[in-house]
Amino acid sequence: MHERGVTVWFTGLSGAGKTTLSRWVAEQLRTNGRRVEILDGDEVRRTLTRGLGFSKQDRDENIRRIGYVAHLLARNGVIVLVAVISPYREVREEVRRLIGDFVEVYVNAPLEVCEQRDLKGLYRKARAGEIRGFTGIDDPYEPPLAPEVECRTDLETVEQSGAKVLAALRERGYI
Repeated sequence: MHERGVTVWFTGLSGAGKTTLSRWVAEQLRTNGRRVEILDGDEVRRTLTRGLGFSKQDRDENIRRIGYVAHLLARNGVIVLVAVISPYREVREEVRRLIGDFVEVYVNAPLEVCEQRDLKGLYRKARAGEIRGFTGIDDPYEPPLAPEVECRTDLETVEQSGAKVLAALRERGYI
């Protein structure tokens, strides 16, 4: 049986819970025998997109490259979980069109909650002016207008949010 590939695109502010949620979903899918890859923004920036900065042009190029890799994997039957801030709506829509089998998950947590969760101290540095162009502080985040799934990680457990993602995949025939 050929398994349908799909890209599940987790978007949201830094600290919203994209990585945590994508890892939980991956674990559930692997337990059920599915082939899964996670493309995490921090890891991808250390490898595939090293050298790109944080200008709008570089951020868009980062998302295009991640989208292309996700496209290649998904068309080969892999469930690809992409956990990246991807702050700009237009380039998210561009990768959606490229990939086709695409489920957008808005990992939604208020800025204050994301700042409280800030393990890396990035928000503190951005507020102090040590980091410029930081999404949510002095660079915009454009929330999805009609995501297939919205997870309120300030109000839901990882399991509750993850169950919503799995339900969306089930409803669309991917699992």
